[in-house]
Amino acid sequence: MNILLKSSVLCASILLAACNSDDQQQSQTSSQTITESKYYQTKTPYQPQQDLNKYEAIPQGFQPVFTELVARHGSRGLSSIKYDLALYNLWKQAKAENALTPLGEKLGADLESMMKANILLGYGVEGIRQFGYGNETMSGIQEHRGIADRLLQRLPDLFKTASTQSASILVQSSGVDRAVDSAKFFTAELIQQHPQLKANITPMSYTSLASSSVPTVEDGGVDRFKLYFHSLNKEQDLATPLSASQQAIYDASQAYQKFEEDDAELINKLNELAKNTQAEQIAMRVLNPLFKPEFIKKLGTTGYIFSNTGSYTVTAPNGESITEKGKGKNSIASAVDAAAYVYELYSISGGMKTELKGIDFDQYMPLDAAKFYAEFNDANDFYSKGPSFTESKNVTSAIAQGLKQDLFKQVDAIVDKQQSHRAVLRFAHAEIIIPLATSLELHNMMQPLPLRQTYNYSNSAWRGEIVSPMAANLQWDIYQNTQGTTLVKMFYNEKETLFKSSCNYARYSSNSFYYDYLKLKQCYQIQ
Repeated sequence: MNILLKSSVLCASILLAACNSDDQQQSQTSSQTITESKYYQTKTPYQPQQDLNKYEAIPQGFQPVFTELVARHGSRGLSSIKYDLALYNLWKQAKAENALTPLGEKLGADLESMMKANILLGYGVEGIRQFGYGNETMSGIQEHRGIADRLLQRLPDLFKTASTQSASILVQSSGVDRAVDSAKFFTAELIQQHPQLKANITPMSYTSLASSSVPTVEDGGVDRFKLYFHSLNKEQDLATPLSASQQAIYDASQAYQKFEEDDAELINKLNELAKNTQAEQIAMRVLNPLFKPEFIKKLGTTGYIFSNTGSYTVTAPNGESITEKGKGKNSIASAVDAAAYVYELYSISGGMKTELKGIDFDQYMPLDAAKFYAEFNDANDFYSKGPSFTESKNVTSAIAQGLKQDLFKQVDAIVDKQQSHRAVLRFAHAEIIIPLATSLELHNMMQPLPLRQTYNYSNSAWRGEIVSPMAANLQWDIYQNTQGTTLVKMFYNEKETLFKSSCNYARYSSNSFYYDYLKLKQCYQIQ
């Protein structure tokens, strides 16, 4: 998810700002999360943001009748062999020149451990279809099992009802391995806690961890238009005629991809972020403890540009040799590049504690430097995937319109007594969670900035670690009373969360997290 720093990074104050909110309790929680941050940005391992025993009580006379969830996949390893191998090639050259400090000597073994852990990621783990780079870690698996377990604790009566109704739990994903796996681990926890639920989960492909059980568009288990809308393409998504709603999502996806690839104002803004003299200073904070000064000075000169060329071989537990080859596309051509690559390994290590077996990448990344890189990556994500600049005309959130409408559509079916599901569970990616949260205007941190301003931590409360950590999730619980009144309550990363402030009139009572559904729908102007 993070955009790698190249050559120089953001010039701005890195003072943190507490998240603004109409609700003081929400702002205190958000600012506390930032204060305690390790600056992993969107690679932050998941933690529920509220004790489920401290949720507001259900209003008298109401019963839960439905719940729905949109979740990002859990903590993962590196997506491919790039930063680790490039740094390893650099390290080997420094080793050959006796240019390592004592701490730098330790880095080599830790880079080897990082590559081995990723090459074998998911090896022998039931539910991981193909081990290797890009898979969920054990932390990621437990993140989704934990969310499922707490969902059952929060709504025990709802799931008792679900266990008596056919096809009462609908599960869908983007179809990408780690999203599919997250869905399977989630449903596996539901089934482990309540075996009778297995017969009520649809499609059946999500009820087995076996690699042969693969959800598809055809069985209803994959919906790219709702859960991969940032990257729809002609080859995969126009094979069959589209409905009017699908066509609208497809068109929004194409507009977004065009914006991301060649919008002049976005390009200029990202280039502005990259023009900074602080980058060298921060890079030295990272590299000086690892390499001797004369070696650092050589970086970028002839013979001292390093990339992810070559390969690395490990031995699997069964004795098999497994080799991963680099593509040579990720290069270190400066001290700034080298330090940024160290940050990439530092930030991914937070969710790989089991696989890295006590190896501590914190020792290679001073916290103030991590904060600096996180701010740069947050700025890039803010403009490319989040609220962006005012002049972008909501192109980054328009792509989530279909998913947002589906959230409401599911509740409409409850109101109309047409809903056959007790739960709809969706699994996707940060590129889905961020636009959805933006379109709902959550946490009072979704405001775009005018082009004349440039994002930094002092002028925006938007933080990737709050909006989309690993396993980030948005949940709506739906309640009804005997008079037919329908209430909705939202949880964001399992924290009771207010809808946008202009919808306060829809709150069931002045200080409540419960909203009158019909008023809320009116507020969001959902047709």
